[in-house]
Amino acid sequence: MKQIVIICGPTAVGKTAVSIKLAQKLDTEIISSDSMQIYKGMDIGTAKIRKDEMQGIKHHMIDIVEPCNEYSVSDYANDSLKIIGDLFSKKKIPLIVGGTGLYINSLIYKMDFNSSKKNCEIRSKYRNVFEEKGVDFLYDILVSKNSKIASTIEKNNVKRVIRALEILDNSDEIRAFEDVKVFQNYKVNMYVLKMDREILYNNINNRVDAMISDGLIEEVEKLMKKGLTSEHQSMKAIGYRQILSYLEGDISKEDAIELIKRDSRRYAKRQYTWFKRYDFSKWIDAENRDVDRIVDMLYDDIIVNNID
Repeated sequence: MKQIVIICGPTAVGKTAVSIKLAQKLDTEIISSDSMQIYKGMDIGTAKIRKDEMQGIKHHMIDIVEPCNEYSVSDYANDSLKIIGDLFSKKKIPLIVGGTGLYINSLIYKMDFNSSKKNCEIRSKYRNVFEEKGVDFLYDILVSKNSKIASTIEKNNVKRVIRALEILDNSDEIRAFEDVKVFQNYKVNMYVLKMDREILYNNINNRVDAMISDGLIEEVEKLMKKGLTSEHQSMKAIGYRQILSYLEGDISKEDAIELIKRDSRRYAKRQYTWFKRYDFSKWIDAENRDVDRIVDMLYDDIIVNNID
């Protein structure tokens, strides 16, 4: 049976280093499952892999969308499944790498996106709630309706909060959002990288400091000059919205940096919560093993233990 490999985990856990070496060993290509690395010109704040870091491994689903445009989970699934099919035709094992739960979910299960048509009346209702009572009140509604779904969505991502409420208010559409327990037509080998929370959070804090030093503020300034605002989906990403608030004079630079760190840590926690839903996944301690050892272990599990 055809199979795919998924390497996932929270931000700053070390997915990139493992994925490059595993891709080399499997002689395959990588499909990114990061909802922000799809955007062109958003490199520093998304910790996007550089060309020199790819070591000759072809990467898909990176730099495919202009930041002024929207891109849905359905778009991602359609585009990625085509790439998976192409890799199967080359007798390669597709390697999926990233941390966006909904993207990964769409490659594990068959999703009926057509049943999730937008309901303008419901969406307008919740948009009015947001404008009148604010994001905290809106998010509390989502928590009261479905705390499991709420735990996977960042509170300040108003668009996704409203979309979730829209789906939940239409009982016929809930199955398009929840797990649909019909697997895609291939075997899934899923590995979740984990490490001690204190170490992970320290990695996150250091990464944010490095982003600032590498020019995140200047990157956001360039995006603003292109007409990007807080209304664009891309600019709601962690790192970008906080720097945008700083550049617009709403908060200080120091506060922006601390908010990025805080929100990144919270996001990492939500990522762990999301990945726990997959009872077939294998959790790998990335803290006490070096990269080569992790890669060897994954390779053996994929090749030796998955012979049909």
